[in-house]
Amino acid sequence: METSCDETAAALYDTEAGLLGHALHSQVDMHQAYGGVVPELASRDHIRRLLPLTDLALKQAGVSLKQIDAIAYTRGPGLAGALLVGAGVASALGMALGIPLIGVHHLEGHLLSPLLSKQPPDFPFLALLVSGGHTMLLDVQAFGRYTLLGETVDDAAGEAFDKSAKLLGLGYPGGPELARLAAFGQPASFDLPRPKMHSPDLDFSFAGLKTAVLTQVSKLGSSLCEQARADLAAAAQEAITDVLAHKTARAQQVTGRRTVVVAGGVGANRRLREKLGAVFSARGVALFFPELEWCTDNGAMIALAGAMRLAANPQAARPAGAFDVLPRWDLTQAGSV
Repeated sequence: METSCDETAAALYDTEAGLLGHALHSQVDMHQAYGGVVPELASRDHIRRLLPLTDLALKQAGVSLKQIDAIAYTRGPGLAGALLVGAGVASALGMALGIPLIGVHHLEGHLLSPLLSKQPPDFPFLALLVSGGHTMLLDVQAFGRYTLLGETVDDAAGEAFDKSAKLLGLGYPGGPELARLAAFGQPASFDLPRPKMHSPDLDFSFAGLKTAVLTQVSKLGSSLCEQARADLAAAAQEAITDVLAHKTARAQQVTGRRTVVVAGGVGANRRLREKLGAVFSARGVALFFPELEWCTDNGAMIALAGAMRLAANPQAARPAGAFDVLPRWDLTQAGSV
């Protein structure tokens, strides 16, 4: 069960047969009027949607509740109220059915989502995780063994997309809207910064880029015509993806990994895929992206991560009725909390 932010999702995963059923509802239409996620509305909508979606996923799989061995739910990170909905439903079902719970780290779900593909990557691999307010590079030695190589020191890549889109008067969610507009623009029309791209570390910083976009919008004022908006959108996208591609390429050199995985919502960006594809194809490095439906929040990645956690360590199962969430949670400690 996934309820960390603005998608409600449920899925059923079998360790031998794979994904059996999944259902998802996006709250995008509801939040568009506010230009971003309203936590209280998100939580209330999760309450309405989660049980019907669970029923739908079970019907797709042809499985009854009594056949389930365990329930995985997103324990964190995310919006506290939204997380509590999933934790509450999972806890109630666990008690009613007498089965254990697995509290899953939301980002671990994204990290493992490429394993849902028909041709999944093998461990170990280097991962670029770009999801919502998170941008990080991880050396993944095996399931549950993650070393953080670099992360954002301020705004994440997804936030840079969303905030730039808002400055350009685009709708919510901003990332996909900015990418669509960028297709009609000339990125060379604006010279935007690439913060920390050439720093010796593997950290990211995108707050300065957002400020640069704001400066250009203010400078143009009433002269910000549709073509100028498209050009600025293209320039912003080019700057963000340049930094992500450059840092990921450096991390691959540092680690020597011959497999690179890109996961999270920004991983759906076509320009980022093009740049990373060009870099790693030339190096003979295998590059994996999850299918587009697994890039955004979904229940399948949570079910998969829960199944893998339970298989790797049966002691990780929490007792039926366990009820807590971790709105802030270090991914490298996901298996020890």
